[in-house]
Amino acid sequence: MREQYDIVIAGGGMVGISLALYLAHVLPPRASIALVESYPFPEPQPGHKPDYHPSFDARSTALSYSSRLIYQRLGLWADLQQWLCPIETIHVSNRGRFGSTLMRARDYGWEALGYVVENAWLGASLAQALHRQGRVELISPAKVTEARPAGQLTRLSLAGGTNGELEAGLLVVADGADSGLRQKLGVGVSEKSYRQQALVANIGFAQPHKGCAFERFTERGPLALLPLLGVANSVNRSGLVWTLAPEEAERLLDCPEAEFLQVLQRRFGYRLGRLEQVGERHAYPLSLVTSDEQVRQGVVVMGNAAHALHPVAGQGYNLALRDVAELAGVLADAAERGESYGSLAVLQRYERRQQDDQRRTIEFSDRLPSLFMQTDPVLGLVRDAALSGLDLLPPLKRNFVNHAAGLAALGEQ
Repeated sequence: MREQYDIVIAGGGMVGISLALYLAHVLPPRASIALVESYPFPEPQPGHKPDYHPSFDARSTALSYSSRLIYQRLGLWADLQQWLCPIETIHVSNRGRFGSTLMRARDYGWEALGYVVENAWLGASLAQALHRQGRVELISPAKVTEARPAGQLTRLSLAGGTNGELEAGLLVVADGADSGLRQKLGVGVSEKSYRQQALVANIGFAQPHKGCAFERFTERGPLALLPLLGVANSVNRSGLVWTLAPEEAERLLDCPEAEFLQVLQRRFGYRLGRLEQVGERHAYPLSLVTSDEQVRQGVVVMGNAAHALHPVAGQGYNLALRDVAELAGVLADAAERGESYGSLAVLQRYERRQQDDQRRTIEFSDRLPSLFMQTDPVLGLVRDAALSGLDLLPPLKRNFVNHAAGLAALGEQ
């Protein structure tokens, strides 16, 4: 471990590793980069390919088309493809109403609208890519416990396996929504509780999903089903994210499997036939959490530490990856100009460039659930007409799909 680095990333989750890989890709060789992770980092695998076996209960993440483009730029997409399930269509409907719309990848000349990947495979693939790249120094297990200004640098204290101190020209805080480091730095957060919980589980169906993702809005909250690759004990598998009132979530979390499937069948219907299996169920409270500051001299806050969103639109991780790409681009420009990576002017440039994307994505994820939970009959007719109207107005629908895919934010059409 050196005494000083140009950039230190605190947090070796999927966002932190992706940023480390992107920075190593675009910054000049003289830039020193370290990644600090509190859990022991995976060891290099022979051939740099994890030995991975999908399980019925694996948690997953939906990658938008913009995320595919980002990982392609880094040369990582081929490594990820083995355990990706393409989203070929998205069916959006409003329970008990006539409004619905169907979005198809082929209508836009795309292979898929997005992709669903198991978190364990995505994390393992990124970790092996970091080992293979070999430029970023891994400090693990270790945790940044203190950060304080030291002139133009930030002095960091490490503990938890690797103890000591080091200095960083730029500290990236990427240690999650409950970031202890963000709190230590005195960066406040704004939190809006939705007074709901997300119940997540994997579901086995009688019929194949054929690459279709479902977004079903109900008067009690949205219900999403994402297509997953089949496994030995369930060929037709989808990932459920079900927004519920806390008391109903608690009841469905612990009720017998048959009762759970019966309730879910009533809410979702029979588009994929009879529900046959539910795996491990988990629930967590839903809040919109945003950092009051994302940049200050020598510090930038990223990922869930910067913004944790409602899962209804599956945009949280994809927004974080677009943040990663923008920050890396800004820092690469700064290197060419001879500017300091931790310069407040440089970091404010990143903040300005990304603020519109963040604002649009956060507002969309925040407003969509409440819009469909309103019981006003006139508003209900407007919602139905809007959903159905997307099928009648192809340019409007393409614009909607581009925004959902994150392409507008990347300047792609």
